[in-house]
Amino acid sequence: MSVDYAADTTARAVRLGTHIGARIDGVRLGGELPAETVALIRAALHEHKVIFFRGQDHLTEDGQYDFARLLGSPTTPHPTVTSHGLKSLAIDSQHGRANSWHTDVTFVDRVPKASILRAVSLPGYGGSTTWASTAAAYESLPEPLKRLAEALRARHTNQYDYAAAREDSADANARAYRAEFESTYYETEHPVVRVHPETGERALLLGHFVKHFVGLSTTESHTLFRLFQDRVTRLEHTTRWNWSPGDVAIWDNRATQHYAIDDYDPAEHRQLTRITLAGDIPVGVDGRQSTVIAGNADHYSIIEEVPSAA
Repeated sequence: MSVDYAADTTARAVRLGTHIGARIDGVRLGGELPAETVALIRAALHEHKVIFFRGQDHLTEDGQYDFARLLGSPTTPHPTVTSHGLKSLAIDSQHGRANSWHTDVTFVDRVPKASILRAVSLPGYGGSTTWASTAAAYESLPEPLKRLAEALRARHTNQYDYAAAREDSADANARAYRAEFESTYYETEHPVVRVHPETGERALLLGHFVKHFVGLSTTESHTLFRLFQDRVTRLEHTTRWNWSPGDVAIWDNRATQHYAIDDYDPAEHRQLTRITLAGDIPVGVDGRQSTVIAGNADHYSIIEEVPSAA
């Protein structure tokens, strides 16, 4: 199924699934896009949560950055990893493989609103990425579990991420990257259910930066985390993208998680460049904002002011 978003543009969104995912055809990305095309990209992103563009071989890092500025305010590449790019963060298999479900940078208070990922170097096979709709996950919960999730808050840290449960890598590059990733400690308390500031949707805010749920024991936290996280990763809530050269993906970081699939040979190289856009501070159903426990992210990103969805 395809949808025209505006009569005066050739852009079309081809839906990839009921809950998440669309391919956008007829758009050449860059910093000179007309306002109506930028508006349709925003609308498609809010509706489909992750959108994909084929054939963007012309795009350079500078072009990716100029395009990102049309959608928001780019952050610095990362709060702690500062040695791998000035405008974009290299998602590079030489530094490790992020093969676990996560939402980007939830260990800070100002969670990025969106990420833009561009394929640079791809393995001969494998290396696809899967996204999940955390809004669809919330909506699928029975009412008692919705109420429970809405009452919970969770602590997220950069020392309790997807790599923490894995054995230390013998690779020197991966160890150095990990050390830089943890070089400044961040911890933030977020609502488990956040209200999307632009659409008003409710979405689960979890992923593997979660350390524990506030007020619960480690065992209780793990049990509830698994219960809610399993809703996120149900296959019907996901879409999988098999990368080709020139592909670009954009996802709403406020309503998704993603997983880079480690199914390619260790000798193969996979590199993509990611630019994140400044977001707001998450707000729970009760109106309470996220709170900083440790770390100051002012150098990483502004806090975006977003008009209330209400």
